[in-house]
Amino acid sequence: MKHLKHYTIIGILFVSVTGTLSHFLYDWSGHHPIVGLFTPVNESVWEHMKLLFFPMLLYAAIMIGKWKRQYPPIVSALFFGILTGTLLIPLFYYAYTSVLGKNYLILDIGIFILSILISFWLSYKLTLSKKLESYTFVLCAAVCILLTCFLVFTRHPPNDAVFQNPAVSCSAVTSSFPPKGC
Repeated sequence: MKHLKHYTIIGILFVSVTGTLSHFLYDWSGHHPIVGLFTPVNESVWEHMKLLFFPMLLYAAIMIGKWKRQYPPIVSALFFGILTGTLLIPLFYYAYTSVLGKNYLILDIGIFILSILISFWLSYKLTLSKKLESYTFVLCAAVCILLTCFLVFTRHPPNDAVFQNPAVSCSAVTSSFPPKGC
């Protein structure tokens, strides 16, 4: 159990750093279309959900490979954590911006970190409790559906607010994800 806790802490750090770096990777790659499938291609809330989803999915594969024999519930627990953390990003973002009327960089960073912490905390606790083990197939299917949505909607986003760039100013103080070119 001590080793699982260490891997969970390392996962939090891995997803935090990798997710942060991936925010810039699409621009750094010269807008390479393959890179854009896995990193934000614009400043929409949907695209920023990738900051948690893909790094945590990668780290989950590592943890599952390492710990599945010793902790069979880890698969369902990690998939639940991925889904929860990814969906908390728009939930928290729209909750606070509806109250405050605009977004703030510090709060957006806080949402990202908080979502990661909740994801890994749930994954750790649910691995130990074995409560979701019977839902492994359903959770895996849900992760695969979300993965497919990210891949499809990157190139063909629906006309919905979550897929649009939020109305933000170019001030780094008052906007979390300034529009490209600011």
